[in-house]
Amino acid sequence: MTDSYYGQPVIKEPTWTWEIPCYFFTGGLSGASSVLSTSAKLFGNEKLSRTALYIGAVGDAISPLLLISDLGRPERFHHMLRVFKVTSPMNVGSWILLVNGGASNTAAALELLGILKPIKLLAELVATLFGPPLATYTGVLVADTAVPVWHNARQELPWIFGASAAASAGAAASMFVAPDEAGPARRLAVAGVVAEGALMQTMALRLGEVGEVYRQGAAGKFSTAAKLLAGSGAALLATRGRKSRGAAVLGGALVCAGELCLRWAVYKAGFQSARDPKYTVKPQRERANREGSKATIKG
Repeated sequence: MTDSYYGQPVIKEPTWTWEIPCYFFTGGLSGASSVLSTSAKLFGNEKLSRTALYIGAVGDAISPLLLISDLGRPERFHHMLRVFKVTSPMNVGSWILLVNGGASNTAAALELLGILKPIKLLAELVATLFGPPLATYTGVLVADTAVPVWHNARQELPWIFGASAAASAGAAASMFVAPDEAGPARRLAVAGVVAEGALMQTMALRLGEVGEVYRQGAAGKFSTAAKLLAGSGAALLATRGRKSRGAAVLGGALVCAGELCLRWAVYKAGFQSARDPKYTVKPQRERANREGSKATIKG
């Protein structure tokens, strides 16, 4: 561990609790499901469209409860909505969740009741437009901190969260739709897992020493579990899941479990990198040395 003042961490660990990584998963799932639902409708796959719509609505219903539980007091969530601050990812994200959740649940309720089709279509459109921001803003949120492993990965985390959201939405829909109608959902799940794996590898290479937290402690365990679960689930969906309902259910469940583990890996990595001063002090010293060298050369 690199020395710091009094041997203490330079920055504080995040104060978030277990609800936050779970919210990262449910928010991503609901955002991507909104897009999948509309895409399936455009191609005439009504069964897949309805299923993705209901899955997204469930995710949107659970997400505020997780946030409120983490905040400790319900009125704190309300207070975040009293202003709109474009420079605050947390504030913008709260509004995105409110709009997407309201639209998604309205569309799902009207679909279930079979009434007010024009309003339902409008609600679906709004949910589709706000789905991608909901699936990715949490990556921006964690990167907009002083936590080294999060901030240094600001170029990859939003894309990783988006790919993970797509994988979980496709996998979840594949579990509830017959294989012959779930083709688009299976392809989305497999593509999401592949893209996420490539992005994680790119992030690890660019992070260098800071990225080693993803191979250590709880973050390392969750990261390994995410790769094994999502990879095996995607393989199962791409092969036996095309014909077997049982294989599709198992493959979808494995992918969803893997994506949840990925969110926990990112969450735990943040705590671990904040706890060890090495990941804060050493990069600062290296930057100071580089700037000093440049100043000497110019002088």
